[in-house]
Amino acid sequence: MKESVMLIFPVFFPILAGVLLLIGKEPKRRHTMRIYVGGVLIVTALTGLFLVLGQEVSFTLFSLTSRLPVYFKLDDMGKLFCVPAGIVWTAAGIFSFGYLKGQKEKKRFYGFYLTGYGVMNGLIFSGNLITFYLFYEMLTLTTLPLVLQDRTREAIFAGLKYLFFSMAGAYMALFGLFFVFRYSNTLTFTPRGVLDTGLLAGHEGLLMLAAFLMILGFSVKAGMFPFHSWLPTAHPAAPAPASAILSALIVKGGVLGILRVVYYIFGAAFLKGTWVQSAMLGMSLFTVFLGSMLAYLEDGLKKRLAYSTVSQVSYILFGLFLFDPAGMTGSLLHVVFHAFIKGGLFLCAGAVIYRTGKTKVSQLDGIGKQMPLTMICFTICSLALIGIPPASGFLSKWELCVGALHTKLPVFSWLGPVVLLGSALLTAGYLLPVVIRSFFAETDPGEGAAKTAPVQGDPEREMLVCLFVLAALSLLLGILPETLMENILAFAGQLM
Repeated sequence: MKESVMLIFPVFFPILAGVLLLIGKEPKRRHTMRIYVGGVLIVTALTGLFLVLGQEVSFTLFSLTSRLPVYFKLDDMGKLFCVPAGIVWTAAGIFSFGYLKGQKEKKRFYGFYLTGYGVMNGLIFSGNLITFYLFYEMLTLTTLPLVLQDRTREAIFAGLKYLFFSMAGAYMALFGLFFVFRYSNTLTFTPRGVLDTGLLAGHEGLLMLAAFLMILGFSVKAGMFPFHSWLPTAHPAAPAPASAILSALIVKGGVLGILRVVYYIFGAAFLKGTWVQSAMLGMSLFTVFLGSMLAYLEDGLKKRLAYSTVSQVSYILFGLFLFDPAGMTGSLLHVVFHAFIKGGLFLCAGAVIYRTGKTKVSQLDGIGKQMPLTMICFTICSLALIGIPPASGFLSKWELCVGALHTKLPVFSWLGPVVLLGSALLTAGYLLPVVIRSFFAETDPGEGAAKTAPVQGDPEREMLVCLFVLAALSLLLGILPETLMENILAFAGQLM
């Protein structure tokens, strides 16, 4: 594999730019901040795309010990996560230029926003488990200030909850990391695992427990039951651009951690057919149903979308624990599709809040007539999340159901499709009423009237462009999925 120092540019360039913004003075001109932040986001995203289009590369930054280098590697899995992260992080950042207009402490927000982007890239490009863990902890610390941005009592409580849950999960993962270090020759991510069969003999039960704890620890950030409650607390408290990256990308840090541990450290063969697989399949299916039901019952728009994320991310986890090529394909497709869909939904919700101050679904009667372009984007993303063809969500959910039917586990082969289809119906039940209310209900001029400004139509052009891009990707990836499918199929089967 070729060594390239270019690999660390998308990691440390936005981190350095964010730190310089935090320690420097607030720019006097508004456009200076926009040019600086937008330039850093676009350059970083384009560099990531350039790396993705090239061959696999690696780079060793330095070594903590002979067996613990801080090591970066861009493999097929990293490429899959890199592109959605760059597009959504950049789109949400540009959207924030309008959303945060007139607010104070923008320098702090953008400083941590850029730093968080670099740390996310560090997580994606990590080549071994110790590097991944370092950036996993940093991801929590650098995105925490985004939740705390408004400094309200609600925001502080949400931030502390996010911090506590994330740290608790990270410590569970760290506990398992010690055992992996003891019973393997390397921590470098290797397809099908790195466990040493000679050292492993007689200690399988202990390693099984370590695997369970590591998966459970990373599932905290992924929002799986019983560690899901930080999501519906943090999302409503954070500004909409921060909510978008939390729901679309930050939770995928937990998914990536589970992927790396299961398929690149322990190996699917070691866990297949064990109590760990059964436990995680059961927990993920329960989370799929629980999140959908709570979203269906929730009136707050952003909180409804947060509960939706709890459910949709566990779709991904269910497919990963099937240990089936079709299930893996569906999961990885949903990683990409969900990033664009949920990023678009949260930014649409942010546009509505920005223009009207309305935060509840029951207040959105007629809003589609006042903000037609925004709600058209919301509708496209909603159809994609429900899984209505030809939108993208249909393809990933189809593959997940096929993977469940292929599994030889007696219960999950039928329970999986039943729960997934039931959740899809609930998804329609909590998203389509928003669309119907916005376009077909009469406007209520009294309740939920604007607190800051009257409705003046759709938001600024730069905000609309971001909505259009994410909505278009949510639709077009379902119509033209061939290239993405080929790339996923090329390496999904190699991990089994």
